[in-house]
Amino acid sequence: MTQPIGPVMLDLEGPRLSREEGDMLKRPEVGGVILFSRNVEDAAQVQALCAAIRRVRPDLLLAIDQEGGRVQRLRDGVTRLPSMAQLAAGYDDDPQAVLQQCQDAGWLLGMEMAACGLDLSFAPVLDIDDGDSAVIGDRSFSADPQTVSLLGGAFISGLHDAGMVAVGKHFPGHGGVVADSHHELPVDPRPLAALREHDMRPFAELASRLDGIMPSHVIYSAFDDKPAGFSRSWLGLLREELGFKGAIFSDDLSMAAARVAGSPGQAALAALDAGCDMVLVCNDRAAALEALDASAGRASKRQAKLRYRRARPSLDALPALSRWRRVHARLEALSGNNES
Repeated sequence: MTQPIGPVMLDLEGPRLSREEGDMLKRPEVGGVILFSRNVEDAAQVQALCAAIRRVRPDLLLAIDQEGGRVQRLRDGVTRLPSMAQLAAGYDDDPQAVLQQCQDAGWLLGMEMAACGLDLSFAPVLDIDDGDSAVIGDRSFSADPQTVSLLGGAFISGLHDAGMVAVGKHFPGHGGVVADSHHELPVDPRPLAALREHDMRPFAELASRLDGIMPSHVIYSAFDDKPAGFSRSWLGLLREELGFKGAIFSDDLSMAAARVAGSPGQAALAALDAGCDMVLVCNDRAAALEALDASAGRASKRQAKLRYRRARPSLDALPALSRWRRVHARLEALSGNNES
């Protein structure tokens, strides 16, 4: 039976687990760890770091941002992944080939991250690239909502083929604002009807297949005066109207846009009270400790269900798989072609 785990996902300072961090991970409020580039040297080191974390807390959820393109924390010892826009290139000319390519990319990502000891990558990005948001841009599959739904669905199928969960972001859509929520609070004034017809469509169409969803730090002022991740209205709509039953992860509460919710402890409680199951607090150890103190006594089974439950593939054995060799070669070539 799945046991509940704490509601805070935090980060580490370097590529090795310190004794102080090991003690911190023993706190029951900790439910997960997310790795950033500073925690990563190569695939073998990530595997060793995950093993060290699991010796302290085998129940923790271990995550990474490994979308591909410019958002790829782990690069050495695994496949260089193209961005989602690169994966989608040529869809109009050969949709079946591109759908298969996206499914294969999701499978390969899932197999490689599982072999490294991780439970999930925060992917796929389901935002629409309207050309307004530099922070989204080529992280999106397309400017067309239906294309995003189809290719995002194929990517999800690939992750599931590999035994890994899929976490879509950033609900209900970050692509329609210029401001970067890492540095300021974006406001999207479009009416709810416009969001339903455009940005929300991939989330609505894929809600039943997603295992997790991350809401945005964007205020959609025609619907609510709070950013989506702090909004009972938005997260209630996600649960009740879209029927989403998986785990809801806040975006990083250390981002500038999250300051509207108050101190780190206040922001953690605001996100949890709004309906998030797990809050991320990264790049600020004092903020993470404050969030842990504030969330004492809270736990959920939803995020605990996202741990990788299959026998993990071996990094050394992956090249023996014909599908891995084929997909690895194609994606490496696609990534290389777009770097030149």
